[in-house]
Amino acid sequence: LTFSFSPTLPRLFWIATSLISFPMITVLLTLHTSQRLQEEIHAQARRDTLTDAFNRRAFTEFADKEWSRSVRNDYPLSMLTVDIDHFKTLNETYGHEAGDQLLRQVAERLQAATHEDHTVARYGDDEFVVVLEDLAEGAQEAAAPTEEAGQHLLEVLRAPFQLKGQTYHCSVSIGATIFCDLTDSVDELLKRADLAMNQAKAAGRDTLRFYDPQMQATVNARAELELDMRLGMRQGQFTLFYQAQTDGKRIIGCEALLRWRHPQRGFVSPADFIPLAEETGLILPLGQWVIQTACEQIAAWADHPELEHLTLAVNVSPRQFQQEDFVAQVLALLHSSGANPRRLKLELTEGMLLQGVEDTIAKMTELKSHGVGFSLDDFGTGYSSLAYLKRLPLD
Repeated sequence: LTFSFSPTLPRLFWIATSLISFPMITVLLTLHTSQRLQEEIHAQARRDTLTDAFNRRAFTEFADKEWSRSVRNDYPLSMLTVDIDHFKTLNETYGHEAGDQLLRQVAERLQAATHEDHTVARYGDDEFVVVLEDLAEGAQEAAAPTEEAGQHLLEVLRAPFQLKGQTYHCSVSIGATIFCDLTDSVDELLKRADLAMNQAKAAGRDTLRFYDPQMQATVNARAELELDMRLGMRQGQFTLFYQAQTDGKRIIGCEALLRWRHPQRGFVSPADFIPLAEETGLILPLGQWVIQTACEQIAAWADHPELEHLTLAVNVSPRQFQQEDFVAQVLALLHSSGANPRRLKLELTEGMLLQGVEDTIAKMTELKSHGVGFSLDDFGTGYSSLAYLKRLPLD
């Protein structure tokens, strides 16, 4: 009040306070900017750079905290693992740029389709995790809203996407698990959700499956069967049976059928071990052994006039045929066994021919130039047409 009566004193006071406040303001601004920058860096470290969803590290931290809170408050949480169907095929067909666009759009739809209290994270290359909170008071009661949320995500992601100016239709497979038990870790819950997601894929994709303890038992049995298969290959438990092919009057050839005589299980069904061999990669050494044994059998039949005319058909797996050196392998086995190439017939499935048509035709043509024959198995089970057959050098 005193200063207001003097024209000089207020100016002196203003100058004095200004000289003091400018450095202080600078310090405050610097501290504020530094704090904001640290917050931005921390936020960016928790986000996936491509999709802006939570990254794997942030999700793990969040899940540990929310899981403990859920157990303390006796409120279950639901976890959904969302895996994009045929994502690898998209990358191979349209390029990784299109794949990145799809991942960003999927993340946007997941975040838009979930409640603000729910969490969306990108946990793997094409796998997202959605945590649903505060759904119900018990695990059984939480099943219905979890199912509803999962079905809603399936529907949202069925709508067409725009990738590089083109319309692309996508589907996902979803696995669900509900938890409210301190004895389970977050890693264990993720494993359960992944098991359920794999069951959804096995059921034809574009669907939702819940975790069931029976799934774990099935996985354990498959792991045990894989170990037995590796041991069986080393111990010579696999053998070829030869099923006769006739023209109605006489035997003109045979088809080689792979059989596994397990010392404890007895004969294991090919329906059980062939798909597992495909998945684990064991089909490659196993398939090579089959062709080698078949060639040796053809050479042995050549020593008997009544058998030398027989052809021998061998089923070839898609994974085996797609090897770059498949042609070289077959020719080497024919040469080392002394078998007549014209007595060997390779059976391909229709599904195999739909992948890399030009490469398939090139391999077939080269082997046919050496006398090897080809037949097509299971035609009509996929998407081939009769016009498609004209392009294939089949016998």
